[in-house]
Amino acid sequence: MVATKMNDLAGDGTTTAIVLARAMIKSGMLAVAFGANPVSLKKGMDKTVKELVKVLKKKSVPVRGRDDMKAVATISSGNDEFVGNLIAEAIEKIGPDGVISIESSSSFETSVIIEEGMKIDKGYMSPHFITNHDKSIVEFDNAKVLVTDQKISTVKEIVPLLEKTTQLSVPLLIIAEDISRQVLETLVVNKMQGLLNVAVVKCPGFLEGKKALLQDIALMTGADFLSGDLGLTLEGATSDQLGIARKVTITCNSTTIVADPTTKAEIRARILQIKKDLAETDNASLSRKLSERIAKLSGGVAVIKVGAHTEVELEDRKLRIEDAKNATFAAMAEGIVPGGGATYIHLSELIPIIKNSMEDLDEQSGADIVAKALLAPAKSIASNAGVDGEIVVEKTRTCNWQTGYNAMTGRYEDLLSAGVADPCRVSRCALQNAVSIAGVVLTTQAVLVEKIKKPEPAIPHVPGITP
Repeated sequence: MVATKMNDLAGDGTTTAIVLARAMIKSGMLAVAFGANPVSLKKGMDKTVKELVKVLKKKSVPVRGRDDMKAVATISSGNDEFVGNLIAEAIEKIGPDGVISIESSSSFETSVIIEEGMKIDKGYMSPHFITNHDKSIVEFDNAKVLVTDQKISTVKEIVPLLEKTTQLSVPLLIIAEDISRQVLETLVVNKMQGLLNVAVVKCPGFLEGKKALLQDIALMTGADFLSGDLGLTLEGATSDQLGIARKVTITCNSTTIVADPTTKAEIRARILQIKKDLAETDNASLSRKLSERIAKLSGGVAVIKVGAHTEVELEDRKLRIEDAKNATFAAMAEGIVPGGGATYIHLSELIPIIKNSMEDLDEQSGADIVAKALLAPAKSIASNAGVDGEIVVEKTRTCNWQTGYNAMTGRYEDLLSAGVADPCRVSRCALQNAVSIAGVVLTTQAVLVEKIKKPEPAIPHVPGITP
């Protein structure tokens, strides 16, 4: 649960969150065994983390240029400098608001290419559409795309389109104003039975902004925009009115579309038209919306084609690049803090002050639980580097905020200058998720687990003897 929440919120830092949560749960259970009130413990832990997060945000440093992006990506990929350079190169090409898609290459080489595409801030309407359960995402290649500003009220309206895409053995992405519960349930049931390969995304936005986004998606995919205002209804739609996307990736909160190369000229023409509209308007609100449309259409998608000599190496490299991508975007959003667990050590030094504001002894114990847990990541890193974690913690405590132990060089130094940086969002979310899950465990009287039944050993059959 800790890892899943971290992946959804920050896309990285799952190991850190697990280490923190384990330490909090272990100390918390011990405190409860000695008579502490679990509810009060949880209150103390929550209060402490709330104050620490405020400090963390104030101490974060904005990402400045390629070197910072490379440093974050390198650390998050397991100190792989090639991946660090790759992510920095991709973001330089598409900008901070761009999109990065990761695919398998047909060769042994790994490269970055820029393709037309966009990202919309809305994910799948049901998790049952997921095709990649390891990542909890929907992945489609060469998908047909239905784009409409109408609500799909009955399955009958889209049956011909579902039948045609099934005959062609191609996935179908539906982007609509809305969809009725009955239709959604029908699509989910058929998807789970393997009869349909479909996913539904409800278009974000309001009124004219939503309609403009749908028009841009239709243009990018080469689909007809099925709009009642244009006299194009769902009932009369044919498969020829569907668009096509070379690749579609849908998470719980976003959808990335990589366009088919055939729509490139139309996209460029639309961008020029929107720029013309932008130059002619004096309305601040409209200017902002037009600028957002231009950014979505012109930013494109940086496609990282990952190559490797074996399937195992390929999957490992793709996971490293995915972690690096998520961490770098997180760093650009909220800045960076010293890595290597040093930030948590320095935060632990503030807890005695926070404790003084608590009157309840069990709440104070909750603060102590957080303080002890904050040392766990640094100790774990030190142990993996073959160094005594206790010594690392004590020496780091005497250093200033940006200084800590660099496991790569074996020295105590300015970690940000040395390129050992963590995204503030990742550090923050790891701490918040760890205390959240630990609090749930400590205040739960019982936990249900599924017991895996071991198969009984088969009794060899001897002819003439009944077992």
